[in-house]
Amino acid sequence: MIFDNHYIQERIKKAEKLREEGINPYPNQINKGTPSKQFLEECDYLKEMDAEEKKDESKTYTLTGRLKFIRIMGKAAFAKIEDSEGLVQIYYNRDELPEGFYNTVAKKLFEVGDIIEAKGYPFVTRTGEVTLHCKAMRIVSKAISPLPEKFHGLQDQELRYRQRYLDMIMNPGVKETFIQRSKIVSLIRRFFEERAFLEVETPMMHPIPGGANARPFVTHHNALDVKRYLRIAPELYLKRLIVGGMEAVFEINRNFRNEGMDHTHNPEFTMIEFYWAYKTYKDLMEITEALFDYLFENLGLERKLTYGELEIDFSTPFAKVPYIESLTTIGGIPEEVAHDREKALAYLAQNNIEVDSNLTLGYLQAELFDAFVEEKLIDPTFITDFPVDISPLARRSDENPDIAERFELFIAGKEIANGFSELNDPIDQYERFKGQVATKDATGDDEAMHMDTDYVKALSYGMTPTAGEGIGIDRLVMLLTDQHSIRDVLLFPAMRPEAEKEATNEEEK
Repeated sequence: MIFDNHYIQERIKKAEKLREEGINPYPNQINKGTPSKQFLEECDYLKEMDAEEKKDESKTYTLTGRLKFIRIMGKAAFAKIEDSEGLVQIYYNRDELPEGFYNTVAKKLFEVGDIIEAKGYPFVTRTGEVTLHCKAMRIVSKAISPLPEKFHGLQDQELRYRQRYLDMIMNPGVKETFIQRSKIVSLIRRFFEERAFLEVETPMMHPIPGGANARPFVTHHNALDVKRYLRIAPELYLKRLIVGGMEAVFEINRNFRNEGMDHTHNPEFTMIEFYWAYKTYKDLMEITEALFDYLFENLGLERKLTYGELEIDFSTPFAKVPYIESLTTIGGIPEEVAHDREKALAYLAQNNIEVDSNLTLGYLQAELFDAFVEEKLIDPTFITDFPVDISPLARRSDENPDIAERFELFIAGKEIANGFSELNDPIDQYERFKGQVATKDATGDDEAMHMDTDYVKALSYGMTPTAGEGIGIDRLVMLLTDQHSIRDVLLFPAMRPEAEKEATNEEEK
């Protein structure tokens, strides 16, 4: 039972005691007081006063916040309350509160964790701290679960993610990360709106999983008695809008992929995808650099950012390296291995990397890239000109039909963005979908794309030359806030069920 804990029971009794005193422990219609930052700034002048007692009884302030610390000294007490902007010290004593209130309520029934309202005048303590001298106090919300001990914060990572509300109460920096995240998303939206892109919404449940190579979540629509898939990407719907005549569209929303979880992967995550008619993948690289310039300028960030032990230089333009070239110049892979399927298979085996022997050269090159190149890409780098067989939705290069007009942006060893000139030839698209289905049948790859005949039908009506890109919002926020787990930039990350976690821990013992 959630309320069986001894300490919670004691707090419940105090809530009942408040009611016996005629005080509602959960009153309504409470106005938010003066923000702590404003109070401290407006009263800072008191520190410069020449008087022995630095105070101003002509001014009255009302502060509201959560009690984070209480020090009772007999007939008087100091406490600290916290609102969304910070901590403020308050002082209260028996003789200046309403008769009986100090001994009956403030001293005995107010506890760390409670949200209170305090009214009084400002003064400065002997230690130079601007403080509110309380003339009246009241409960705003009684906390019946005790907070973790004092100022030590909430250290248990698992508990922090499961009880994010408690994490935010105890670790103020967490809140700052999510405030920054909101600013980043807002700026991204503004950036594209200023360039005449139209924000749209597309379905979350798809009849066919598509738009990326990933394993989907499967659900069932009872009324229609059909399978539905939580979307792994909005790409094919956004490009249908280009066919329909919308020439610049974007969507910021969730994608869902039924895959493993680690410090950069969560089953649901946020991306922006945008599509731009009459543009190529080269235009996308330019607008991506412009987006980073915009974010850094508006967030007030230095171009050289510390990310853990790394220093990343975000100065534009970013480096650009062709895919195959990166295997040899960055990955140190012999030239003949990078271009030969059998030699690539042998090289992977020599390095104890297991792969399906039926994979095409493009997929083997992708395995080589993942193993020997990706983690070395620290400063922002566009890897360009991907093998066409791992790029089923990208346009072939006119100069080399084995290469797709595609790039991925890597920063700190992780993919941040993926963009390409879109394939708008319906016959070529149909054949590539067939190739994906063949790969699925031959290798059992449940991440390979399905055949989407409706999308091919849309292309058959003609789609303008178009370029499109997806940027991972969560990973971008990680970089810009120096966070090293995706869970630290998601308010409510996916977690293993607690019963399963406990069972696993027992097995490990």
